[in-house]
Amino acid sequence: MQRFDQQYEEWLTRNLENESNPRRKEFLGKGLGHGTVEFLRAVWFPAVGNLDHLFPEWEVRDFNNGYRYLDLAYMPGGVKGGIEIQGFGPHARDLDVRRFKDLCRRHCLLALDGWTFLPIAYPSIVEEPKQCQQLVLSFIGKFITTDVPSTLTWLEAETLRFARRLLRTFTPLELAHHLKVSDRHTRRILHKLVELQLLDITGGQQRYRTYQLRV
Repeated sequence: MQRFDQQYEEWLTRNLENESNPRRKEFLGKGLGHGTVEFLRAVWFPAVGNLDHLFPEWEVRDFNNGYRYLDLAYMPGGVKGGIEIQGFGPHARDLDVRRFKDLCRRHCLLALDGWTFLPIAYPSIVEEPKQCQQLVLSFIGKFITTDVPSTLTWLEAETLRFARRLLRTFTPLELAHHLKVSDRHTRRILHKLVELQLLDITGGQQRYRTYQLRV
């Protein structure tokens, strides 16, 4: 993971150097939490390949003129996506009523302010990184048209984007309805994308197979 370590250090340094807000700068100077770093290392970077448009310890205002901080803000083109890593101890085992209400209020404030929120449980990062990577790709797909290989046809590229937006497997029939093409043409598209190792077959026999994005 030498490539990640180098990009991570450059990314964090860049955020520190570009920040004029003393409150956020102080948070960044202390370094990021273990859960956030492991999320970036094991989930985000393997799935996305870069740390573009990510801002750690991002400051947001609440309705009481206070300040709250997101573990990570994802803001390509000004859109607002928030990612938080939920440690099992502080967010589950030891959660008292006051902190539970505050956590719910926090999520409400972010939603009302136009944020799309992605909470990730730390145990899932450790035990199910591939599933978390699929969540991340679907999360990104809500905001931007992600890059696809330039050699793909329009229908093949749209199939890839369709797969990235889903949180589950899909059938050829679902894709045919989305692309508005025949079942036979849909299966040709899927076969080629499997051959290119961009999609995986996840189950079923020949006519009843399901597919998902390869991560």
